[in-house]
Amino acid sequence: MDEMEEELKCPVCGSFFREPIILPCSHNICLACARNILVQTPDAESPQSSRASGSAVSDYDYLDLDKMSLYSEADSGYGSYGGFVSAPTTPCQKSPNGVRVFPPTVPQQPPPQHLLPQPGSLPPIPRNSCITCPQCHRSLILDDRGLRGFPKNRVLEGVVDRYQQSKAAALKCQLCEKSPKEATVMCEQCDVFYCDPCRLRCHPPRGPLAKHRLVPPAQGRISRRASPRKISTCTEHELENLSMYCVQCKTPVCYQCLEEGKHGTHEVKALGAMWKLHKGQLSQALNGLSDRATEAKEFLVQLRNMVQHIQENGVEFEACLVAQCDALIDALNRRKAQLLARVNKEHEHKLKVVRDQISHCTVKLRQTTGLMEYCLEVIKENDPSGFLQISDALIRRVHMTEGQWGKGTLTPRMTSDFDLTLDSGPLLQTIHQLDFVQMKVPAAPMLQLEECCTQNNSATLSWKQPPLSTIAVDGYILELDDGNGGPFREVYVGTETICTVDGLHFNSTYKSRVKAFNASGVGQYSKTLIMQTSEIAWFTFDPASAHPDIILSNDNLTVTCNSYDDRVVMGNSSFSRGVHYWEMTIDRYDNHPDPAFGVARGDVLKDVMLGKDDKAWAMYVDNNRSWFMHNNSHTNRTDGGITKGSTIGVLLDFTRGLLIFLINDEQQGPVAFEGLEGAYYPAISINRNVQVTLHTGLPIPDFYTPGEADPNGSVC
Repeated sequence: MDEMEEELKCPVCGSFFREPIILPCSHNICLACARNILVQTPDAESPQSSRASGSAVSDYDYLDLDKMSLYSEADSGYGSYGGFVSAPTTPCQKSPNGVRVFPPTVPQQPPPQHLLPQPGSLPPIPRNSCITCPQCHRSLILDDRGLRGFPKNRVLEGVVDRYQQSKAAALKCQLCEKSPKEATVMCEQCDVFYCDPCRLRCHPPRGPLAKHRLVPPAQGRISRRASPRKISTCTEHELENLSMYCVQCKTPVCYQCLEEGKHGTHEVKALGAMWKLHKGQLSQALNGLSDRATEAKEFLVQLRNMVQHIQENGVEFEACLVAQCDALIDALNRRKAQLLARVNKEHEHKLKVVRDQISHCTVKLRQTTGLMEYCLEVIKENDPSGFLQISDALIRRVHMTEGQWGKGTLTPRMTSDFDLTLDSGPLLQTIHQLDFVQMKVPAAPMLQLEECCTQNNSATLSWKQPPLSTIAVDGYILELDDGNGGPFREVYVGTETICTVDGLHFNSTYKSRVKAFNASGVGQYSKTLIMQTSEIAWFTFDPASAHPDIILSNDNLTVTCNSYDDRVVMGNSSFSRGVHYWEMTIDRYDNHPDPAFGVARGDVLKDVMLGKDDKAWAMYVDNNRSWFMHNNSHTNRTDGGITKGSTIGVLLDFTRGLLIFLINDEQQGPVAFEGLEGAYYPAISINRNVQVTLHTGLPIPDFYTPGEADPNGSVC
């Protein structure tokens, strides 16, 4: 009920509706508020002038009101209750509800004394008054009836009254003498509210009062105050009750409106019948709206759950990120300690080497200095014999000591520079490039069943990622089994989401599935789709496989040649399983050529007669006889040739590995070839003297039944 409150408040005053009236745009407004937002328009734009211009329509034509574009934020204009008039050029003002309206441009004269409002009555509406709907901003010029021309919304008034009653304070007992207690029931027959003690005392459930109906106070208050349904009166004829409904104008009308008014020629129906009909329509519309509301509630629950999941996932992800960064910082600190240890080790090593050299050099310098001082004292000696006695030894010592200060002795053994260079550039660049990568494998794709199909021996599959999946996908892997319940195998790997697989077996059931992959790995498989290829082979000649001299027509079903030499053309489907039968009709046969019919591998020679190489198995025939040929070996000459209109049949049975030829529905010779395995294409070779038309999708001939070839070569 609280959610309905906004529907029960006037858009102008913001309070509950009081005497609401219905505007032609279907919005409601208080009668007093309607008078407050009225403005007056110039005489030139009166309803009469608009009607004189030929724009008059029904005063109650609600259907056409939406087509008038009387007022919008993009264009502004005036419209009367019955027609449309041009927009005025006067400056706009604001009405009490904030709606833009146009003030009158003609000075208003005070009304005559007899037109002034009398005590207790509403003042008259000025002529050519205009009202703007506060919700849809459509402007309307009132006619002579003024606001009386708008119907009163008695239903809304009743709803407001019931709502206000339901929101009122609790009802009190009417029989308590002092300090009335809160009522607990109401007797509909007695029309009295009782508390429990007073009900037991004054309204016992026995005797004549036993049949009285006791209801809750709220229900009793509504039933008590609900007055009998008022009979609505016509706005045109206030003394007449509304008894009919005008279908064209969509408004209730009275009997006099039908007799004298503008509704006389309109279609009308009984008011009660239309009341029930519209109630049913509203109920039906509410059912759909209720379904949408239910879906919206479920959707809101889903969104609220998503909010909770997002918060939980955000906290978890943030914790994971902090842990990862802390791990990187710890690793960097450990590496920093290791590098500092290496620097300290190098530092100590350099100091030790230099200090050792300093110590060694200091000792030698002390020895050298001592020797020098001693020699200087010896030089001062004046005794020649004593000097010569030791001079040789001193000279040798001096030379030896000088030699000890040789090359490299006075060179530092260690540099003061540190040769350790820390290259942090790549690591710094890596830190700058540190970003979130795809941490999950893709979700399982969804097969789009409406786009998946089979045609002949080809299958087309289409898929897509789930709608809410945000995980990046690098590509897809499509897998099919062998059509006989065998293992799956990859048939496509790529980024496309649709794939057609050709060259499947006819009359076979294939299972297919697809999965997605990215840098993190391969996702789950989609649901398995089962497809059935065509039971009977339908194919045509393949222009891509034909020799350039071959000419195709009739949707690649008819073939001839522009060379006198034999040229080969194959079908566009290959066979490797099942039993297949097709025929060719001889449309033209001139000068006794030797056309050949049969099957071939995909790499058969195209510029010689079919059967000349080891890639074809064929029957070539003239107008008198035929031969079987494979790898240029001719066998089984059989009488019976072809003419124009003859039919050549080819029966290929992979269940027994047989190839059989027919001429005019009769088997030509014995079984032509046995032990056929692998994939074969239908093929023929012709020259310019022959034209052939292909017929496919034919049933197996009646003479051919399951069995083995007999020793004589016929089929049983």
